[in-house]
Amino acid sequence: MKIIYKDGTVAECPQDQELHVLRHTAAHIMAQAIKRLYPEADFAFGPATENGFYYDVDLGDTKLTDEDLAAIEKEMRKICKENLPVKPFVLPRDEAIKLMEERQEHYKIEHIGDLADETEFSFYQQGEYVDMCIGPHLTYTKGLKAFKITQQSGAYWKNDKENKMLTRINGVAFRNQEELDAWEKQQQEARERDHRKIGKEMHLFMTDDLVGRGLPMFLPNGYTVWQQLEDYIKQKERDRGYLHVMTPCIGTVNLYRTSGHWDHYRENMFPAMEMEGESYVLRPMNCPHHMMIYANQPHSYRQLPIRIGEIAHDFRYESSGTLKGIERGRHFCQNDAHLFVTPEQIKDEVSAVCALIFDVYKDFHITDYRCVLSLRDPADKKKYHDDDAMWNHAEQALREVLTDLGIDFTEEIGEAAFYGPKLDVNVKPAVGAEYTLSTCQLDFCLPAKFHLTYVDKDGSEKTPVVLHRAILGSLDRFMAYLIEETKGRFPTWLAPTQVKVLPVSEKTLDYSRDVYEKLKAADIRVVLDESNEKIGYKIRQAQQEDRAPYMLVLGAKEVEAGNISVRNRKGETTAMSLDEFIAQLKTEIADKTFNV
Repeated sequence: MKIIYKDGTVAECPQDQELHVLRHTAAHIMAQAIKRLYPEADFAFGPATENGFYYDVDLGDTKLTDEDLAAIEKEMRKICKENLPVKPFVLPRDEAIKLMEERQEHYKIEHIGDLADETEFSFYQQGEYVDMCIGPHLTYTKGLKAFKITQQSGAYWKNDKENKMLTRINGVAFRNQEELDAWEKQQQEARERDHRKIGKEMHLFMTDDLVGRGLPMFLPNGYTVWQQLEDYIKQKERDRGYLHVMTPCIGTVNLYRTSGHWDHYRENMFPAMEMEGESYVLRPMNCPHHMMIYANQPHSYRQLPIRIGEIAHDFRYESSGTLKGIERGRHFCQNDAHLFVTPEQIKDEVSAVCALIFDVYKDFHITDYRCVLSLRDPADKKKYHDDDAMWNHAEQALREVLTDLGIDFTEEIGEAAFYGPKLDVNVKPAVGAEYTLSTCQLDFCLPAKFHLTYVDKDGSEKTPVVLHRAILGSLDRFMAYLIEETKGRFPTWLAPTQVKVLPVSEKTLDYSRDVYEKLKAADIRVVLDESNEKIGYKIRQAQQEDRAPYMLVLGAKEVEAGNISVRNRKGETTAMSLDEFIAQLKTEIADKTFNV
């Protein structure tokens, strides 16, 4: 594949850059197509991305429809067939500004102004279209062979909500049609696994704009799963010496000024509420509350470590474009805990947290994950607490602990919490990009800010170290992860409906009711289908809506024999006694068997 650099040099494209160049060129071709269809379009940024490309464009009052996106894609194909040569050229600053003024590219002119140290600027031209860009690009437009426009959304100019909202048009591009077909197959798989779709089919949760965007409500089925997860992780924590608390969902602004969140995290918080001369905010996290619980009474080194846990309701003002069902909302519940330890206890406590993480992952068959040591960006004094000595000490301490524990990890700059470095465990879901599920953060900062102390062996006052940790992350996101991994086919112990009783006809309804009552008395989550539908329909509905691990198909044969016909998710059917089935279920539930 030939590419052309801004100085006019033509060369073979390095293999590891092929997709980037294809997608960057696709963005230019899409912009050219948009300009042909909407001559007044004013273009901002149009980069290649990890999965495709986009262009942010000011279309004035024009609102695009799906038909408009299809028309843009059609025009792109026309441009590719025209096989226009892609030609670079370079202009000094004054001439670059003049060219953009002539072409009425107002955002490009502002961008030139932002690059105050640059004396010249490179451009690429294909046919009548000219774009300011450093390249490289394909040499001819026919080199783009496999692409698709996928969606549109809103995007602020320079990602600043104080600026104008532009239209972002997204697309994907690949080397050939086979790669595009594979991507479309993957997208179909993602749609089938989408927790929002499955959540609606299974009546797990709902949202309504009248309540508010990003504020999901759990329905009885979903809340059943949620409660099971809560009970599960709390028991794991109790077994390891955690003490659970409950704290308010709001706090004073002064609380968050003390912690530093007001300075470092305010843009992600809901606005302050004024009440009786005091300012309150919905809490974005629980650290300050737990710091105050520790500060409530004096402590000796003999009492440490103290492990405070909470399933805590938190609120963050996420932008509407990032909201996604229960995976990312403005309200969520963290599986949060704060461990107050002496410096000598750091290694053992981090080790115990890691052991808990991996124990939970084993229970849920999570095997595709990687560990990341997230560090601060030393140059970013705005995002991170400004104390170089503290950061160097904390980062090295956590690095040494992870190394001593034999945990394989990579390091990433700029991903730390504002108050300290952290271990992030990133999972790779069945579809989509990886994200952080569990975390363990080392904090020397907040204990000092809140003047936390303990009396050491020699009678002196010392400041404890705090470990912030979350195992399931938020219960909401973990539930979304499980839905998409299992396609809603939860293991028996988690399933909202563990057994669906299906009478074949009205003649077996009384027997089915007896079976239902006995299962219910045994604390099995059971549903009886008393509808007049045919048994084939009942089975399909149970598979699609309830996704129960087991269905009991009860006909005349079962009534006569006094037993049950058990159908599992694989469609396998087994005849057995009801008592035998209940015993089997009890064992599965107690062992938390992962039968998905």
